[in-house]
Amino acid sequence: MSSSILNFEETDAPFLADPAHSFTMPARFYTSDEVYELEKDAIFYKTWHYACHVSQVTEPGAFFTTKIHEQNLFITRGRDNELRGFYNVCAHRGHELVAGHGRKSLITCPYHAWTFDLQGNLVSARNSENVANFDRCEFSLKPVRLEVFCGMVMINLDPDATPFTEQFDGLEEEIRQYMPSVDDLAFAQRDTFEVESNWKVLVDNFLECYHCAPAHLDFVDLVDMNSYRTITHKRYSSQCAAAPRTTSSKAFSFEPGDVDFGYAGFFVWPNMTIWIYPGEANLSVLQMNPTAPAKTLEYQDWFTPGGVLTSQLKEAADYQKDVLQPEDIGLCESVQRGLYSKGYNQGRFIVDKGKTELSEHAVHHFQTMVMEALGFDLK
Repeated sequence: MSSSILNFEETDAPFLADPAHSFTMPARFYTSDEVYELEKDAIFYKTWHYACHVSQVTEPGAFFTTKIHEQNLFITRGRDNELRGFYNVCAHRGHELVAGHGRKSLITCPYHAWTFDLQGNLVSARNSENVANFDRCEFSLKPVRLEVFCGMVMINLDPDATPFTEQFDGLEEEIRQYMPSVDDLAFAQRDTFEVESNWKVLVDNFLECYHCAPAHLDFVDLVDMNSYRTITHKRYSSQCAAAPRTTSSKAFSFEPGDVDFGYAGFFVWPNMTIWIYPGEANLSVLQMNPTAPAKTLEYQDWFTPGGVLTSQLKEAADYQKDVLQPEDIGLCESVQRGLYSKGYNQGRFIVDKGKTELSEHAVHHFQTMVMEALGFDLK
């Protein structure tokens, strides 16, 4: 392995394939600039990422921009009703083509007015008719892989990537089991959070409920912890609970409705989480987007019937935004500060045989995928 930062040191305890005997990843994997840069190519530029909801790009010409690290991208619907993804960069001099979201009949670069159709073809380049051997076909927009999964538009920079539905086989069936009306949902709102933490700290935190009882009093009032179980799969994990403890919890109130269980959450490699709360039909995506070794931009998109937040769904979304997220962000930012301490390097995974709500086996599952992506062969 060429990078010294990734080599295990004599002072490091072993990271093992068996979570019951393994120590956690060393702290430098969460703080190092070098690891952060290596993760871009090793993880983020080879995996599937959530971009937007299909309801946000329903009309021909509708577009939505997104980013994977420094890679600016946009999704648009063509006149043929097909969704396509492209790098958000002009083929002439590299100017960004579109910003935010909206609707256009053609994509025109603000810099020199090169114009592209919704299929990415160059249709106009001013004065190019006077340039020798100028071939418009050489300057089409560069596409990115795109799939629609349960209404979520997923993109991948790797043209040879395994299709999303194959890579996450079984996930759709699980989601539809808990949310049969997922196809009827539409985008309702986005909540954004800037976190002073490495993205992996946030994923680690999502993947265990060992911290729930001491840190999330309202959540454990809502969810039956005795039935809360996390199951790991090849590239995702699910964490679900049976019927809620009460319909008037400290978290939010609701009437029994489309969702008749306590909670369903899913982690999708590498940085996407999916949430379904009890009550009226709902599904939300919380994605952790790294912007620096110790900075992450999180956004949570809510999908509801018709894209409407009823009073009950608004109460649930407000609880997530105003209570649960601040609780988790405070925890993760404290962990990040602690990871810089000379008094800490590694901990142990708390894993019990029954893989109860107190078990951290899913955290180990995630850290294993990180280590393997960075080139480690685990024992």
